[in-house]
Amino acid sequence: MVDYTFVFSGFAVTDIDAARTFYRNTVGLTVNDESMGLLSIDLPAGGFVLVYPKPDHVAASYTMLNLEVRDIDAAVDELTSRGATMLRYDGIEHDERGISRGIAARQGPDIAWFADPSGNIISVLQNAD
Repeated sequence: MVDYTFVFSGFAVTDIDAARTFYRNTVGLTVNDESMGLLSIDLPAGGFVLVYPKPDHVAASYTMLNLEVRDIDAAVDELTSRGATMLRYDGIEHDERGISRGIAARQGPDIAWFADPSGNIISVLQNAD
């Protein structure tokens, strides 16, 4: 068996400066400047995500970062007040905030999606207690 000593993830963005501003000011995460023009985003429960510039980056069509919160209503209100726009998907019911209410229907967490300036999809979600 391989003896892994540390694990981290990474994703690309088209504009590293826009990503730094978005993840620091809009999302509210700790963003660190690394060598060679890279960023690292500290994750609240530990670890980090490496962010690297890729001018020809094409955003994935799936959620690449999930942020769990205790109060999704408060989180969505704060994110939208900071400039995030909640995404709405065909075939999924959303409330006026853009939140899909899965807990009440016993179909998963309450969840809302938004995108960073490069089109990378992020979710904010609240699991049932």
